[in-house]
Amino acid sequence: MSVQVVSAAAAAKVREVELKDLSPSEAEPQLGLSTAAVSAMAPPAGGGDPEAPAPVAERPPAPGPGSGPAAALSPAAGKVPQASAMKRSDPHHQHQRHRDGGEALVSPDGTVTEAPRTVKKQIQFADQKQEFNKRPTKIGRRSLSRSISQSSTDSYSSAASYTDSSDDETSPRDKQQKNSKGSSDFCVKNIKQAEFGRREIEIAEQEMPALMALRKRAQGEKPLAGAKIVGCTHITAQTAVLMETLGALGAQCRWAACNIYSTLNEVAAALAENGFPVFAWKGESEDDFWWCIDRCVNVEGWQPNMILDDGGDLTHWIYKKYPNMFKKIKGIVEESVTGVHRLYQLSKAGKLCVPAMNVNDSVTKQKFDNLYCCRESILDGLKRTTDMMFGGKQVVVCGYGEVGKGCCAALKAMGSIVYVTEIDPICALQACMDGFRLVKLNEVIRQVDIVITCTGNKNVVTREHLDRMKNSCIVCNMGHSNTEIDVASLRTPELTWERVRSQVDHVIWPDGKRIVLLAEGRLLNLSCSTVPTFVLSITATTQALALIELYNAPEGRYKQDVYLLPKKMDEYVASLHLPTFDAHLTELTDEQAKYLGLNKNGPFKPNYYRCLGLPIK
Repeated sequence: MSVQVVSAAAAAKVREVELKDLSPSEAEPQLGLSTAAVSAMAPPAGGGDPEAPAPVAERPPAPGPGSGPAAALSPAAGKVPQASAMKRSDPHHQHQRHRDGGEALVSPDGTVTEAPRTVKKQIQFADQKQEFNKRPTKIGRRSLSRSISQSSTDSYSSAASYTDSSDDETSPRDKQQKNSKGSSDFCVKNIKQAEFGRREIEIAEQEMPALMALRKRAQGEKPLAGAKIVGCTHITAQTAVLMETLGALGAQCRWAACNIYSTLNEVAAALAENGFPVFAWKGESEDDFWWCIDRCVNVEGWQPNMILDDGGDLTHWIYKKYPNMFKKIKGIVEESVTGVHRLYQLSKAGKLCVPAMNVNDSVTKQKFDNLYCCRESILDGLKRTTDMMFGGKQVVVCGYGEVGKGCCAALKAMGSIVYVTEIDPICALQACMDGFRLVKLNEVIRQVDIVITCTGNKNVVTREHLDRMKNSCIVCNMGHSNTEIDVASLRTPELTWERVRSQVDHVIWPDGKRIVLLAEGRLLNLSCSTVPTFVLSITATTQALALIELYNAPEGRYKQDVYLLPKKMDEYVASLHLPTFDAHLTELTDEQAKYLGLNKNGPFKPNYYRCLGLPIK
């Protein structure tokens, strides 16, 4: 039987697919609350449940001078186009190789049809060729010089970032960029990535109900109208939600990153596109870091009157370069252990010239961000970098504060054998009663598979410890600063550094022994993975309320000292997050409130109540 060969139609041209829409004084000061802070905590006009977050998220306008009211944002961030379904081939067709090297389809009647040649379709993102597919032509050697600020070299970058710092050899400082409104008052990696950053911010908004509720409740009164906030924090999608909330409440903001690895480039681009003067990119040099802070502070015609800091670098820079600015600054809000420690040092030396709010030691920061955030993110960071199994592994966790407690709980739940080192007898007793063996690091350093530092101290893991570790031991840090592991001692000629992947290095000894060092001793979770947005919502809301309180406080309420947030404010922040869990608080009866000596509406714990354990030393 003769077989008739019918030539198929020419292959269709491949279309380019474009994605769219895709330590303090022993006696804590008694604090009052300003009218603006109380207003921010009040339910919206017209009644309604004061504890329920706003059902409609609102995105603030660009926070530049003269910013108008926030525009409403539809809860639907935009429909994501669905990929068309792949058509199945006729099951009766049989495949055979055609004589010209192509593939032929043989139908049941014997007709052979030439199959069109397969052409791979590629999804093209905007500017993909020039930004996303570039490979570095050379690897720049990171400066080994030590910063005058320890926290400036702390790592807080996310593995979810679209671009790596090495994607483009050109420094953002050498680029001329403008946003769609023609403004060039920013310095980011690539302003064209703003669309991607905007989508990340919209995702984060859904997990930050308290900030969205705060926008709705307080934007009518604009409690931060006239506030000029200069900030230095980790620039992530969660921080962007905070910044845009501050803008919606009337503030003007200028922002820099608090360390050289923290910035998500696409988020920084989205903020710049929305009118925020942002100066940050992932992989800054030490010189870039201080240059960015200076660009935030030293601008003609703009004088900050509030500081939001993480690590104390911004406060340090203003004290060092522009001390006269403190004449108009109303207060400092600080959220890190390192930064708070510096503030108490300044206060003790009589050099703190403005009031400061210690957010780090508020209940809503310590009990949630430090504990629950680390409980989830420690496993995420270790898994993404090492692909290891935790069951049966021996782990030593240095420090049993809130961060250490979270790390130990997660590792124990995964079947790891966990040891704890601790200097504080109270925390040590807690570790023992939680089922962990308390040891000295020297006792277990030769046998453990993972070493995790969570102390906030320096030289917790020394070169002597590193020399005695077993082969392939994983070493990482979950504390704030990068000083806990003596990484500088490993920068010696006899040791070989071998890059495995981003933020993962082998350090090899002359005898062949190697350790796996994560994030070069910097913060593991946000260097190598991500953290739960919901937890950061609690911290960010506390920061926003602290700014409102300090900015609106009457003259004389706060002296030149460091203060903790009132417990009433902590309780309010917590209450804003309860509706997410469909949780319902029990209310005291008048008789019960009288019996306990409490106000029915709180605060429910006295100032001397220590749910955190020990005060700062």
